[in-house]
Amino acid sequence: MCLSTAYSRVKSPDTIMAKNITQITFDGDEIILTDLMDEELRVSGKLSLVDLVNGLVIIDTNDT
Repeated sequence: MCLSTAYSRVKSPDTIMAKNITQITFDGDEIILTDLMDEELRVSGKLSLVDLVNGLVIIDTNDT
């Protein structure tokens, strides 16, 4: 099983949004990240990068 870590804008310990992501779905303009414990995080933004081999998700968030 491949689990991913989601980051806001850049890969950095300071920008981790969620860890152990098992599923990414969409609801309108929102990205829904679901982790191993079935907890959901809803984020406004766009996927910038999804690297499944390295378990990396980068999201360009709409926040400033």
